[in-house]
Amino acid sequence: MDIAWEEYGWERLADGVGRRRLPGWDATVGLVLGDRAVLLYDTGSSLREGAELRSQAEALTGRKVTHIALSHPHFDHVLGTAAFAGVQVYGAVGTDTLLRNAREREALRSDAVRQGLDAAEAAEAADVLVAPEHVVSGEWTLDLGGRQVLLANVGPAHSGHDLVLLVPGAREVVFCGDLVEESGEPQAGPDAVLSQWPAALDRLLALGGEDAHYVPGHGAVVDAAFVRAQRDELARRVDVP
Repeated sequence: MDIAWEEYGWERLADGVGRRRLPGWDATVGLVLGDRAVLLYDTGSSLREGAELRSQAEALTGRKVTHIALSHPHFDHVLGTAAFAGVQVYGAVGTDTLLRNAREREALRSDAVRQGLDAAEAAEAADVLVAPEHVVSGEWTLDLGGRQVLLANVGPAHSGHDLVLLVPGAREVVFCGDLVEESGEPQAGPDAVLSQWPAALDRLLALGGEDAHYVPGHGAVVDAAFVRAQRDELARRVDVP
């Protein structure tokens, strides 16, 4: 199952598990390979970026991406989804309604342009934005063939709809989305629920355990101690235990 991740600019995290740090906003995209299915975690900030990820995933695995899990509905994580045809898309419950709402799609487009995405690219992606067809209210186990992964709705916290991905193994890999950030301070936009963020990180740590690799939405892979320190700092800011 193991493949030459580094030849394509990806980082190998475990057998059949890797991630890429995208240019621009340093957003992470994860890839998990099973015997029958290929799962991508997040899709980039534009259709161009999504198409590049699709081509790389197919070159790496020799197969098409079959499943996509969206960590949360911010532009740099979801605008590339329409570049993948015929996939099953998963998101935290509520993400589906939000991404179908014309006002919210316009807000995503505007935010992308404000953050530096080309206006034409932002408009193109927003016009064909894909909402999840499968929504996760608690936990959902996906069988990728020879490998089961867990999707867990742990929000609201960083956003109103935060979905993490746990990949079991000799050392678990937890894709955290923007619940954890390493390359900068955790960002809290208007949809963040700061009072619940520490509890979301508690659940994240309970899922992965002390020895897991925790993969932030932005930045280098971290350990449980890093996540716990970020949790404690957030709790201090919002004055919760």
